[in-house]
Amino acid sequence: MLKIPDHQVAGHQARDGKLGPLIDDSGRFYKPLQNDERGSREVAFYTCFSFNTEIPDRICRYFPLFHGTQPLEASDGSGLHAHLILEDLISTHVHPSVMDIKIGSRTWYPQASEDYIQNCLRKDKEATSLQLGFRISGLQAYESAESGFWKPDKKLVSSFDVEDVWSSLKRFVSSNPVSDVEPDSSLASVVYGGSDGILAQLLNLKAWFEDQTIFHFNSCSVLVMYEKKTAKEGISQAKVKLIDFAHVVDGQGVIDHNFLGGLCSLIKFISEILTQGTV
Repeated sequence: MLKIPDHQVAGHQARDGKLGPLIDDSGRFYKPLQNDERGSREVAFYTCFSFNTEIPDRICRYFPLFHGTQPLEASDGSGLHAHLILEDLISTHVHPSVMDIKIGSRTWYPQASEDYIQNCLRKDKEATSLQLGFRISGLQAYESAESGFWKPDKKLVSSFDVEDVWSSLKRFVSSNPVSDVEPDSSLASVVYGGSDGILAQLLNLKAWFEDQTIFHFNSCSVLVMYEKKTAKEGISQAKVKLIDFAHVVDGQGVIDHNFLGGLCSLIKFISEILTQGTV
């Protein structure tokens, strides 16, 4: 039986009669395809990526597993609609802390219409994309059974400035994310640090993006997630995944400097939080 994801933090959501993704109990995520070239472009990317022998296994781990496409009853009641069938990235989590970070100072693709480019440019200017090379699109951080999640609404997140981004990256790995007091970043060394923490995984991706010229990842996001219970026990199990590929285009033998620059900026922020330690 298909249902609405409980822990989606950004993007279109299948609520209030709107079209959005669904999940099942077998660990699969059903993402409705957009009806224009963006939908066909995302299918083309997943198909190409899945069978591209040039992509090393150490990089494939950062992408959702692709299980093809399937027509399903749309969440908005409009009838059958084509869906991507992907891995549900948080299906094994109980209380996942999740953050969606859109990478790149430019979020449009070269073939986009002038109206689309101007709309993206406006959003990039209003957020931190132009200034930092990335912006937070949505997040939630679990505190406790009593306090639940800290999950700022979409409007608030879209207005984040640099200081808000800095504070949110620290609050995401704090024992007290729901509280109004200064975040303590007490889980930073476990979640962000370590040999397979968030920073190490981002550095692995950076090494690949410094060489890869196959794709240009316009308007893609880095999704980071972890389980607080295990993090408090000193076990990270934090994951980094790349998502949202409706605007990926052929790299034409050129390094994707837009994505790489944003990724380096995010790495710098997380590195500084680790250097500071708890506050």
